[in-house]
Amino acid sequence: MTADSQPLDDLIAHAHETRVVVIGGGIAGLVAAYEFAKVGMPVVVLERDAGFGGAIGRAEIDGMPVSTGATGWSAGSAEMAALVAELGLSDDVVEPKEDAVWIAGLPRGGAAPLPTETVLGIPANPWDPSVHPFIGLPGAWRAYLDRLRPPFTIGKQHNLATLVRSRMGAAVLDNLVAPLSVGAFGIDPVDVDVVAAAPGLSSALTRTGSLGGAVADLLVDRPAGAAVRSLDGGLPRLVDALCERLRQLGAQLHNGVTAMGLVREAAGWTVSVEGVGVDVDGAASAEAPGDASPRTLTAEIVVVATDESAAAALLAPHVAIDAHPPTHERHVVTLVVDAPSLDSAPRGATVHAVPGTAAAASVAVDSVRWAHVAALAGAGRHVLQVALAAPPEAADSDAAVVAVAREAASVLLGVGLPPAAVRGWNHAGYELARPASAAGHEARMQAARSAVSQAPGLVAVGAWMSGSGIAQVVRDTMAEAESVRQRILWGPQPER
Repeated sequence: MTADSQPLDDLIAHAHETRVVVIGGGIAGLVAAYEFAKVGMPVVVLERDAGFGGAIGRAEIDGMPVSTGATGWSAGSAEMAALVAELGLSDDVVEPKEDAVWIAGLPRGGAAPLPTETVLGIPANPWDPSVHPFIGLPGAWRAYLDRLRPPFTIGKQHNLATLVRSRMGAAVLDNLVAPLSVGAFGIDPVDVDVVAAAPGLSSALTRTGSLGGAVADLLVDRPAGAAVRSLDGGLPRLVDALCERLRQLGAQLHNGVTAMGLVREAAGWTVSVEGVGVDVDGAASAEAPGDASPRTLTAEIVVVATDESAAAALLAPHVAIDAHPPTHERHVVTLVVDAPSLDSAPRGATVHAVPGTAAAASVAVDSVRWAHVAALAGAGRHVLQVALAAPPEAADSDAAVVAVAREAASVLLGVGLPPAAVRGWNHAGYELARPASAAGHEARMQAARSAVSQAPGLVAVGAWMSGSGIAQVVRDTMAEAESVRQRILWGPQPER
């Protein structure tokens, strides 16, 4: 052994001795586990549900596998490109075959496609004929006042709702901006920081002298092509590939296991768990199948990769984190329907509702959007993801929830969907994390990260920290895992 090889050998040995427990088997937990496992750290992943993937859900409906949650990620993500390449999936990345967005529930009735020359729903030109169905002639005149008013920098106005209302009027806000904000992200424009949501708009407004002019300026550099990507066969393939790679790296993945609490020890952490067949050393227990008695795991690093409410319960005894604005539940009903009238994509791939006009915030026609879903479904059969506008009542039966979703989808899509059209369904509710563009999100995340970092070996990742969106979660998780790896293996790094 040479002198030069000794430090490297020591580093490898240190990695092999650094145990990691990841609590949560969603995309954040799996990516975190992968980032630690690929440098040789022993990793155990604990997931309380029956399967892995979190927001990337799946179910068998009407005899075919169907994605029931997120179906794609934001195009242009270098981190996602790197991840799919490492997993050998680059050749399977696909773009939507149809990505048109419509808005329904307009004041004059009906629906219309979202104008192409918009940013966050803000039109570059209120006189464009494609904008008229949303705001009418009075709304166009009101929006035109934007060109006549003195400009100001967005640094003085971060609130998206206030900015749009003051510059272009209520019709633009209510019928163009709000449907996108609420339908896609579950957040009212009043809670959106426009600087975070549309980088560059501030300087463009100052430069051009109007909000519409600023939008037009940003559109010049908008990347061509679809804004999202997926995998041929669906995003669950990403989850499966991560799980397979983790097992190849020696990681242990357990579902049906709940982390009950964390205890800080002198040399690391003890995690108490409840579930079937998890032994004290993290290995699957063959001696006590069916035994769900509490057990403990020990680790030098614990990654909390759950939703916000579960994370808060685990972190509270060790970390003081200011309460975030409350998350809310979003319920999604996935329907497989007989609807030949949807073969021609009469209202594109996604329809968002003007808030308050329908029982659903949006409906996505996955069989119109993605070629692999269309091929699986066949002609006349379609897969709809209906995001309800509000959680169902506790007393509502499954049949009642499905009926609400079916009727709302019929309204938004403008096609008849009688009860007999429904061939199968799946209903799932989950905590809807706020996007990174939510007002105050960056400051809250930085404060939370700072607090968590004070507990050696403790890490928190997930959409509630990063902001919603698969690409956003992956980027943030990779960055946090790299920071922790360096800290653990190399020691504190000097500030630059």
